[in-house]
Amino acid sequence: MRLLRQLVLVLALPVLLVAVWWVASDGSQDVYRPPLRTIVEVFPEVWTAERWTGDVLPSVLRLAAGVVLAAVVGIALGTVIGSYRRVRAVCEPVLEFLRAVPPPVLVPVIMLFAGIGDTMKIVVIASGCVWPVLLNTVEGVRAVDSVMSETARSYGITGVARLRGLVLPSASPQIFAGLRQALSIGIILMVISEMFAASNGLGFTIVQFQRSFAIPDMWTGILLLGLLGFVLSVLFQSAERRVLAWYHGLRDATRGSS
Repeated sequence: MRLLRQLVLVLALPVLLVAVWWVASDGSQDVYRPPLRTIVEVFPEVWTAERWTGDVLPSVLRLAAGVVLAAVVGIALGTVIGSYRRVRAVCEPVLEFLRAVPPPVLVPVIMLFAGIGDTMKIVVIASGCVWPVLLNTVEGVRAVDSVMSETARSYGITGVARLRGLVLPSASPQIFAGLRQALSIGIILMVISEMFAASNGLGFTIVQFQRSFAIPDMWTGILLLGLLGFVLSVLFQSAERRVLAWYHGLRDATRGSS
């Protein structure tokens, strides 16, 4: 019963928005805004098995590689910067400068060093996704309970044992918040990176549809991007619930007692 209620809450607003779009666009004669009925009808004709393997799968793999790379770099650097005050004082001005540079602006620069292949696209995705992970990791590490830190120190728990048993578990809710933001940014950068010197991918295909005035086909790509983002968000939340089961259980217990 609880699962059914959660499913209704998750799907209620999307279903309502689709219904409004369907009714509002029905009978539209605008070339650039075709009825949703038309978009749905051409969807299976556009996104055949060949397109799924040739365009969708490469995009998802690039996205996954970029987010994983950003997670590794962000968590590693964020742990070091958050753990040492002097390192944080030295790195903070540089981090603020680099964070202010929009990742799409770096695409031409990255192309000079990484070429126009998959490496460039993965680096572009990682360059934007690393910041929410890095900054949330820094804040999570800094927020480790001082009493628990002193207790660990008094018992001689230092180094890797302290990192694995105290720092990373305490910072993990913040880290996952950064990873969730990184996933949303990664989808945007995935599309942008595939608009530059690409031969496949969702971004490339949508631009090709637009240039050839295949407007309903272009809308199917946009719809597919939305569905992809929704599915990835649901999968991420499911993984987060499993990894942070202890945290959510503790928070629910705290709410219940209050």
